[in-house]
Amino acid sequence: MEKILFIVPPNNKLDDIINPPANVRAIIKKGGNYGSLLTDMPLGVLSLSAYLKKESNVSTCLIDFNVLLNKLEDYDFKNFSEYFSRVFISSDIVNFSPTIIGVSTLFTSSYQNVLDISRCCHKIFPNAVLVAGGGVATNMYREFSMDSSAFDALCFGEGEKPLLGLVTADDKYRYLEDDPSWITQAKIDAGYAFKHNFIQDLDEIPFLDYSILNTEDYGINPAITAYAGVGEKKLNFHVMTSRGCPHLCSFCSSHTVHGRAMRYYSIKRIREDFVRLVKEYHAKIFVFQDDHFLSNKQRALDIIMIVKKLQVITVFQNGLALYALDKEMLVALKSAGIGQLLLSVESGSKRVLREIMRKPLNLDIARKVADDCRELGIYTNVNILIGLPGETKEDIEDARVFLNTINANWYLIFCATPLVGSEMFDISVRKKYIKGNYKDCDYKKAIIETEDFTSEYIQEKAYELNLELNFVMNSDMRLGDYETALRGFENAIRAKSDHAFAYYYASKCHVKLGNMEKATEYLNIARTIISGDPYWSDHMNKFNIILSE
Repeated sequence: MEKILFIVPPNNKLDDIINPPANVRAIIKKGGNYGSLLTDMPLGVLSLSAYLKKESNVSTCLIDFNVLLNKLEDYDFKNFSEYFSRVFISSDIVNFSPTIIGVSTLFTSSYQNVLDISRCCHKIFPNAVLVAGGGVATNMYREFSMDSSAFDALCFGEGEKPLLGLVTADDKYRYLEDDPSWITQAKIDAGYAFKHNFIQDLDEIPFLDYSILNTEDYGINPAITAYAGVGEKKLNFHVMTSRGCPHLCSFCSSHTVHGRAMRYYSIKRIREDFVRLVKEYHAKIFVFQDDHFLSNKQRALDIIMIVKKLQVITVFQNGLALYALDKEMLVALKSAGIGQLLLSVESGSKRVLREIMRKPLNLDIARKVADDCRELGIYTNVNILIGLPGETKEDIEDARVFLNTINANWYLIFCATPLVGSEMFDISVRKKYIKGNYKDCDYKKAIIETEDFTSEYIQEKAYELNLELNFVMNSDMRLGDYETALRGFENAIRAKSDHAFAYYYASKCHVKLGNMEKATEYLNIARTIISGDPYWSDHMNKFNIILSE
């Protein structure tokens, strides 16, 4: 029987965890303030495990380093390689004795961690077949071939069928060379054209194998705790009802893994899975991770009605297509108890949306959807990217002006990142715009520099927009909804305990709500933070904020 060890690497570099930048979420632990790690349930791994157990005789095991690191109160190791080795030589893993090791590579920010894991695995488990899959493996196989000799192969695109072939092959190394969905060094050298091997009917994949993880470990997920519109945070289960996305957004590379054609689970199957999650696992929250949930309106409405009957909270972690969020859809979402939506506006500049992002969104729709959501009592977050090749400072200013007219509750401002496999990456390479290390970049750090702006400008501008839209010009305060505004500010405080703006504006809300004692407490905390940190005092000065009672 084959024994497969699945590994989910830390999503962040160690230095970003131990010394988190001032503009990111942090968590307080025994050893100090640390950067937070996302703990999304690894749906790809759960799908692979379920599919392999259905089609073959295998045993599977999971190590999710994001979960393990979140549990640590302090970091008593010099580097991640030391920590990885410590985990791998633990009795549980040694006794499991994997014959195949599969590393999940979803985020470029984990690239270096994947390399370190591969070296550790190659040393500790020399007889195991070592492979990797996911978006990073699919798109960065040339980089892997230069930086690591530890992997036996990388999977191109989705992995259910390719991994089943590996499990059942008598000569595994011969199979890796022969199958077009596996990337090997020999095939790279020969200029081989790799091919996807998709499951067309997603119902072929069994109920996901949640048995290989402790579901409670994913209850304190920063991706959920970031949502001020969601009260209950625990017992959240990530779900995905479709694969693929037909859109041509220049900054996205998901099509390289899942393709552009939509593929679905049937409504019958979705109902069965959701009922099982509630009855067997006591799920309280469903976190949808579909790339394009609203591709079929009637199907989306059917799924919403299933959720409504089960009386669970629903969160859409990926943004929903605004053109499909008409009043009927929003009313249905609200009736199902959905209290928060992520709106994929992406930019407040018409030119950037159409000419650069290739996202033909009518901005009037964005304004209307936000207003409709506010009328219905649905809390809205808005996704914004700045710093794309071809964007100008004037475009960013146009976006800033427009975004201040949207009555959304909160904004998530990110630096555009050149993901390998995206059109944006190709443009950035061709024009030599990349000024940082694209191999492990994320949306928090700007590494694009063009004739129109520097990376430092984009980095600072992204945070200034965050402070302006979410605090200085907060729409809830502007509209007199101080309770909702306070909820957002206190959520920011939980994410970053030294957030001077959050304390200051929370204090103003408490004044409006008549909570004078709490208002004074928060104002004093803001003053203390600002007096000891020039970073915050500089930003207060930029917005001409004077701390007063």
